[in-house]
Amino acid sequence: MRRPWVIGVSGASGTPYPAAVLRALLDAGHPVDLVVSRAARLTLLDETGAPLRDSHWRADLARWLGRGLDDADVRFWPAGDLAAGPSSGSYQVRGMVVVPASTAACAGIAIGLSKDLLQRAAEVNLKERRPVVLVPRETPVTRSHLEHLLALHDAGAVVLPASPGFYGAGAEATAAQLIDFVAGKVLDALGVPHDLFRRWSGELGADRA
Repeated sequence: MRRPWVIGVSGASGTPYPAAVLRALLDAGHPVDLVVSRAARLTLLDETGAPLRDSHWRADLARWLGRGLDDADVRFWPAGDLAAGPSSGSYQVRGMVVVPASTAACAGIAIGLSKDLLQRAAEVNLKERRPVVLVPRETPVTRSHLEHLLALHDAGAVVLPASPGFYGAGAEATAAQLIDFVAGKVLDALGVPHDLFRRWSGELGADRA
């Protein structure tokens, strides 16, 4: 039976992060259900110049990811479709990642607002006790932001800020390496093997010797 990971993309800046997570999951042979919020489509267009249209989503997604999707098991659900599969707990999925997770999305999920499919799907996965990973990308944060993140943590979510580590590539790390580091930490939280970054060996400088 098909059991995908649900990837939700909210309107925060940082569209390279979900692209890296999507590529890694598809490369690992995992099916993916994709939900992109209305605000995220605007951010995607602004940051990449690529639209994401309901009627051409597969071609648009391939352009965003920079790769073909001929053999990829990926399904797209419009964020306004509250009758979509991921809106129900009886729809079998492995869990969900919201990347990037805007403060508005985090607040909506934390209080059970379910204003769109992204928020509803995250709420469903929390109530079903499936893995939920939220990748906030906002700084600085207010008290209300922190309270919502704490509520999500207490509900069982993994709060994984987009905070790349430099030990894998050092001070000369490229943007792609830093993006892959965050994507790799997401896959670690999901229990999906990957080789997106060099792991800490316990010896200073050992990875660059």
